[in-house]
Formats: sequence, structure tokens, C-alpha cells
Amino acid sequence: MNGLSKGIRKVEIAVKWDPSAAGQPPTDLDLVAATYLASDPYENPANVVHFDSRSPDGTIYLNRDSKDGKGFGWDEVMTVELDRLADRYARVVVGVVIQQRPDRRTFVSVVNPALRIREGYTVLAEDDFGTVLGATASTVAEFVRQESGTWDFHPGLHGFEDDPATFTAAMGRLRNP
Repeated sequence: MNGLSKGIRKVEIAVKWDPSAAGQPPTDLDLVAATYLASDPYENPANVVHFDSRSPDGTIYLNRDSKDGKGFGWDEVMTVELDRLADRYARVVVGVVIQQRPDRRTFVSVVNPALRIREGYTVLAEDDFGTVLGATASTVAEFVRQESGTWDFHPGLHGFEDDPATFTAAMGRLRNP
């Protein structure tokens, strides 16, 4: 990154999937974001944002939330305004969780899932969850504040195969060096 770069400033994370087959329970994917303080960058999230919530400072919020994949275009959309996050935050980790009601589900049972991460009109990453088919949840992005104050983006999916209810507590550790 050169001296003129402003780094990543404001990103949109979007997920879509097709509805379940007729007679099957609906599939519900949820975007989740966790912020981590510089004093504790991998263990305990300072804030967790998911459906029906937003960060206390309004920098991370859901624009769209689907419970069944029947929306037009992108079913779940989250905005993360990194340039507005307080200096005390060092990391933001974003993940996708599959709701487990009424049955246990993994990404292999989600019909045509897709992920897109972009800044403005620039697509930073796209994925189809093919590398985490046995997972019930997955981290999808990590944003790390540099010493200069700019944010770097680290793409990549890291699956989580245990109880998704514990995913938010573990998601920051999944990328711990």
C-alpha cells in the first residue's frame, strides 16, 4: 500500500441463496460482525452485530435480513463503516451463520449460496461457500487496522462445524495467528 492509499473505508457484505425446495423448512442464513479492541484483538468481541441489532456507534448495521432466501437479489446485506470506527478497535470479523431450526444444516444443504464483499462498486471478494460445505457457520472477512490507521481486508472462508450459537464467541479466534 502506498502513502496515498486511504485503505478500506466502507464495505458492503451481501449473501444470497435460493429458497428451500417445496415441503422443506426454510433456510435462514445470517450475517454476523464482531469488533475487537486493540487490547484484546482475538478473544472477546467488544460488540457483536446480527439480525435485530446494530453497533452502538451505528458503524455496523444490517440493511436487509431474510429468513428464507425469497428476496430479490441479495437476501442479507450488512454495511461496515470502517472509517468511522473508533481508534480503540483493531479488528472486525464478519461471518455467516446458518440457523439450525428445525434441523441441523450445513452449507452443503443451502441451495445456490453466494457471497459478495465490495467497497463502492469495486468487488473485493466473491464466493459460493464451496470450501466450507460441512460447516454450520463460516467467517468470510477480516478487516485489520494498520498502524497508519487505515484498514486492510483479508478475504477467505474459515468454516465452523460446532454449535453455531457459540460461533460469535469463537469467530475471532478462527484467524488467530
